[in-house]
Amino acid sequence: MHNKTDIVVLGGGESGTGAALLATKKGMTVFLSDNNKIDKKYKDVLTHFEIDFEEGGHSREQILQAGEVVKSPGIPDDIPLVRAIRDKGVPIISEIEFAGRFTPAKTICITGTNGKTTTTLLTHHILKNAGLNVGLVGNVGKSFAWQVAENDFDVYVLEISSFQLDGMFGFRADIAVLMNITPDHLDRYGNDFGRYTQSKLRILQNQTKNDALIWCYDDPVLRRELENKEVAAQQFPFSIRKAKLERGAILENNELKIISDKNQLTMTLEQLALQGKHNIYNSMAAGIAAKLMDIRNDSIKKSMSGFRNIPHRLEFVSSVHGIRFINDSKATSVNASWYALEDMDRPVVWIAGGIDKGNDYESLKPLVKGKVKAIVCLGLDNARLYEAFENEVESMTEAHSAAEAVEIAYNLARKDEIVLLSPACASFDLFENYEDRGDQFKAAVKKL
Repeated sequence: MHNKTDIVVLGGGESGTGAALLATKKGMTVFLSDNNKIDKKYKDVLTHFEIDFEEGGHSREQILQAGEVVKSPGIPDDIPLVRAIRDKGVPIISEIEFAGRFTPAKTICITGTNGKTTTTLLTHHILKNAGLNVGLVGNVGKSFAWQVAENDFDVYVLEISSFQLDGMFGFRADIAVLMNITPDHLDRYGNDFGRYTQSKLRILQNQTKNDALIWCYDDPVLRRELENKEVAAQQFPFSIRKAKLERGAILENNELKIISDKNQLTMTLEQLALQGKHNIYNSMAAGIAAKLMDIRNDSIKKSMSGFRNIPHRLEFVSSVHGIRFINDSKATSVNASWYALEDMDRPVVWIAGGIDKGNDYESLKPLVKGKVKAIVCLGLDNARLYEAFENEVESMTEAHSAAEAVEIAYNLARKDEIVLLSPACASFDLFENYEDRGDQFKAAVKKL
């Protein structure tokens, strides 16, 4: 018979190791279990802090003796072990929920199908430049629990996925940011867009009239959901289409205007470091959050014009014989690739494909028909891509490595055209992750 453990952590990656570290520092008994091999850098931390762990399988009986289970976001809810834990009545929470119990810091929580990473990084950049003691956590940077265990920040900017939101119950966002909701990860939600939508809306839970909700007014799903929902928080919508909003952010005569209760901030689009329509939304959301944190206008402007975007998101790699190569490997959803293609102003050779997450490619067809001359499918199974696009483009070919895809695309493209890696799919069939896919693409371009 195993003794009861205060906290069992499922998953030994960034999130799980952070949760185990925080629980240990708070004097709890901890057991971490990972079905796969644990990366050396995380194993070293677990060993150093004498945290009990296992890898390569789960000790079911010991796990079922937990007082509470912290589940890493990558582990699906419907695997037999998770079902057994739930059937036994053991609470299952996310690492964000767990970490939130141990910090009084103010939280700015950003979610959405697309744009959340850029918005999170830009918000953090503005706050840090303004001199705030601010941490960057969640899906980007270190895990929230790890930061809470080792630091004492006054503010946290969190990028939160739907999987993390699913395990959050008592947690409350002081400022919640909802960028958009479009179909993604539907394989985890029984191909039910409604379920996925409700997961994203969990970011509103527990908010009070003293909190804020920043959201995209131009997103039809958000607008419909929020009109039919009682929202306790003060709302700050943003729009590039609607001329009149009492507060939030609008686009007027090529100027971005952020309207708060105190004053107005105005910037021309040319002054923004982030270019492209989707990035106007990202800048609006980050700008509103900064205003709500009482950052001065001149400080916000300086940060928004000096920001450098993340790698793998519409990242210019090189121009070879007049052909521009763009790395958008982070586009793992149809909607992310839609933004990328919409942004292109020249004929495109599009490198797409990978693990299809229940994608509906219908929304891409007009853009593909109008802008894409050829598609290079970079994946093990490209049947869905062929089914969707073989009648929309002149040619479609397959590649099974980044180097092969770049070589084929280079031969298909001509001067003043673009080779765009924007997969619309996950990367795990041929690559470790989207970063690995993007890095291999960049390395192959540099060899041309």
